[in-house]
Amino acid sequence: MTTSTRLPKLMARTEKVMRGRRPIDPAQPVRVGVDLGTAYTVVIVTDLDGQPLAGSYRFADVVRDGVVWDFAGAQRVVGEVLSDLETRTGRRFTHAAVTIPPAVGTSDHRAHRYVVESLGLECTAVVDEPNAANAVLGVTEGAVVDVGGGTTGIAILRGGHVVATDDEPTGGKHLTLVLAGALGLPIEEAEQLKADPANHRRLLPIVRPTLEKIATIVARQVSGHDVSRIYLVGGTAGFAGIEQIVTEVTGIPAQVPVSPLFVTPLGAAAFDGAPAREGADSASDRDAAVLAFAQTHRGGSR
Repeated sequence: MTTSTRLPKLMARTEKVMRGRRPIDPAQPVRVGVDLGTAYTVVIVTDLDGQPLAGSYRFADVVRDGVVWDFAGAQRVVGEVLSDLETRTGRRFTHAAVTIPPAVGTSDHRAHRYVVESLGLECTAVVDEPNAANAVLGVTEGAVVDVGGGTTGIAILRGGHVVATDDEPTGGKHLTLVLAGALGLPIEEAEQLKADPANHRRLLPIVRPTLEKIATIVARQVSGHDVSRIYLVGGTAGFAGIEQIVTEVTGIPAQVPVSPLFVTPLGAAAFDGAPAREGADSASDRDAAVLAFAQTHRGGSR
């Protein structure tokens, strides 16, 4: 594997814009990625080179096991995140790409698109989460695993091409349920406790069996494939100790990038095709943009 300093720097910039307030010129072409997750809904805005310009996120229980179960709630949350972004940037957004778990069926796939479109945005692309993440990671050989709030999704890559995808229930919300039961806490308090990295060391013994279950899912998903490294992204990948557990259970080295919650929505923005169509001669420009983004910000290739 070739390690680069570009990915940590890119994710550090992303972390910074999630908190900042910076105007975006109305004439500047932008790309927008929406990650409608089980626990967190994240929206990130980039320029055409994939540099993060702004971002915002909210905790929300509107997606379960990759399925939008509360459509009105999803509309409200995505609307709040977009409103926050528009207030902070002074810019109105009109288009976006949205993510889905890799095993989502056609009807649920449409639901994610409809949430975006119901807010007056053109949904220019629907991309599965591991592929979106890999637009940032630039993995050519290995497995990209998105450990979200409710599901664990995977894409296995060989020669830069996805050869298999899968998705199974179990994610961060299951850690929250275990903590709530073990400590006698309301779900909301357990979630807040889990979200604070300062608590991870003392909570690890309680949630370790659940993390081992996630690792077992990953082991089953990579079985039969020649995988030399596992890249963990998604909110749950931020729980300290998960990469060691996945490595132990699978026997394959696992690693977590900086700010894993933001990798997938940042990559999703690369698939937003509206800016390419507005200023390009070819419909293939969106694919070229994704490739250029991955090459520029590659963190590891093999």
